[in-house]
Amino acid sequence: MFLIAVALFPSTAAAHVKWFAPYDVPAQPELLSAVFSATFGELVAAAMIGLWLLCLIERTALGGAVLRAIERYHAHLRPRTEDLMRGMAALFFIALFTVGNLILTPELKTDLPAIPWLQCAIALLLFWRSTMVLAAAGIAALWAYGVYTYGIFHLLDYPIFLGLAVYYALTGLGERRLLGLRPIDFARWGAAITLMWASVEKWAYPQWTDPLLQAHPTLCMGFNSEFYMVAAGFMEFSLSFSLLWTPLVRRLAAIVLNAMFISAIFTFGKIDAIGHSMIIATLIAVALDDQPIIRRAPILAPVSYGAALVVTLAAYYGGHALLYGTMIW
Repeated sequence: MFLIAVALFPSTAAAHVKWFAPYDVPAQPELLSAVFSATFGELVAAAMIGLWLLCLIERTALGGAVLRAIERYHAHLRPRTEDLMRGMAALFFIALFTVGNLILTPELKTDLPAIPWLQCAIALLLFWRSTMVLAAAGIAALWAYGVYTYGIFHLLDYPIFLGLAVYYALTGLGERRLLGLRPIDFARWGAAITLMWASVEKWAYPQWTDPLLQAHPTLCMGFNSEFYMVAAGFMEFSLSFSLLWTPLVRRLAAIVLNAMFISAIFTFGKIDAIGHSMIIATLIAVALDDQPIIRRAPILAPVSYGAALVVTLAAYYGGHALLYGTMIW
C-alpha cells in the first residue's frame, strides 16, 4: 500500500492548489451526491482493507523487523528533533519575512507592515527556550489575523500552525504533556488534520487543479483527470489518517508523505518548498518518534478510518454550507 502510494500521484497530491492556481473559497463545491461515485466507494474499501492488512502485519515478526529497521536508521537523529523543529521554523519565518507580504502561507497576502516584522521576531524568539512561548503566541496571532482577513473556513486549511504553536509553547515551558499528549503529538495531530482537510478539497473542487494538470500533463501518469483527483485525495487522506494510528503505521506514513512533499518541490519550486517546510519538519519528527508500541485491534483501523472520513466530509461540507449558504447534496 505504502510503496504503491509513493509511486503513484507523487506531486499533485502533495501540492497545495491554492498556491498555484485560481480558487474561489465561497464557490459551490461538488455535491456529495456527485462525490460518492462508484470509484469513491471502491477506493474507500481498498483503503480500509489496506490499512487493516498493514495493522495485521505490524503485529507480526515482519512488522517488528520493519520497525526495528526504521529505528536503526533514525535513533541517532532523535536527540536533534527539537533542533530540527526550531531551526526549520526559524528558516520558515525568515523566508516569510524576506518575501514580506505573506501570512503563514503563499496564498494569504497582506499589506500590513507589521506582519513581516512579527515573522522576523518569531524566528529570533525560537533561538532561546525562555522565549519560545512568545514565538508560539506570535504564531497563534498570525493564524488569528489570517482568520480576521480571510475567514475561518479558509484558515481551517492550516490547523498545523495551531499544533505547532502548542508544540513550541510546551517545549519552551519544559512541559512534557498537556491533556495527556506530548508536544510532538500536538504537532502530529495538527499536520494530520491539515492534510485530511486538504484531501477533501480535491473532491470538492477538482477543477481548481486543472491548470496544474494542464501545465504538467505527466502528473496524471496516463489516468484520466477525474479518476486521478479522486485517487489522489484518497491517498492523501489515507496517509494523513495513518499519522494518527500506531507507531509503525504512523512512521511509514510520515516517511511516504515526506517523500511526496520533497519530490513535489522539484516540480513546483521554491513556493512549494517554503509553504510545506513546516509539514516536512513535522513529518520528519513523527518518523523519528519512538513512542512505545500501542496495542489496538487491527479491525479498529478501518472502523476509525471510516469514522474520520465521515466526520471530515461532514465538517467540510456542513461548515461551508453554514458559512456560505451552499448546497450539500
